[in-house]
Amino acid sequence: MNLLALSASAIGLSHYLIVGAMLLACGLLCILLKRNAIGILLGVELVLNAANINLVAFNRYVAMRPDGKPVLDGQIFALFVIVIAAAEAAVALAIFLNFYNSMSSVNVEDASKLKG
Repeated sequence: MNLLALSASAIGLSHYLIVGAMLLACGLLCILLKRNAIGILLGVELVLNAANINLVAFNRYVAMRPDGKPVLDGQIFALFVIVIAAAEAAVALAIFLNFYNSMSSVNVEDASKLKG
């Protein structure tokens, strides 16, 4: 028996959910503890990646058609999340660059000095 095939079959839904929960916790800690706007953006990306892992894992282990073929709904939703995350990152980076040009810092506490 192939050792690689044996170890791959031992990975179940709970393992993916644990990895997703750890990514979610790291992302939330990053969002709550960072004062840098780029660090907060990285935390948001970690949270979105945790959601993607959960979507794909649930789709793989829970959703099946009656004829035995896999349903690809989780993968499609994950693609939408990736596209939305890319658009969010582009818009956020543009905002951060504009903020840096006016304040010479990306510290989110400096945003309270802005008027307008």
